[in-house]
Amino acid sequence: MMSRRFIVSLIGLALLGVAAFFTLGTDRAPNASLENAAIIQADVRLPAEALETLELILRDGPFPYSKDGTTFFNREQRLPKQPRGYYREYTVPTPGARDRGARRIVTGGKPPEVFYYTADHYRSFHPVTVHP
Repeated sequence: MMSRRFIVSLIGLALLGVAAFFTLGTDRAPNASLENAAIIQADVRLPAEALETLELILRDGPFPYSKDGTTFFNREQRLPKQPRGYYREYTVPTPGARDRGARRIVTGGKPPEVFYYTADHYRSFHPVTVHP
């Protein structure tokens, strides 16, 4: 079950200085940005770095880490079963971390149809949805 749902409005996004837009399950322009988004919904509070990573995903980079955009194999089987190559992973930087840290955005589909956030290196996943 979902825990408490956090909703970040466009005003919150502007305060965070984030500009990326996406919707799930609809056609969208490749250079769309969150500046047009009204609400992001997730069952956890997303850090500002996660919103910045989402923006990069929607712009198709450039990504700061060489592993960004590589296949996520879902070995833990915590995400719905899909064909190999369906899921891709992207680093969500962790301030103060000496390496990539544990936070990731995992997407499914090309272009991405689904988005998940993990703060604990794949032990748990939280779906992320953006409504225009």
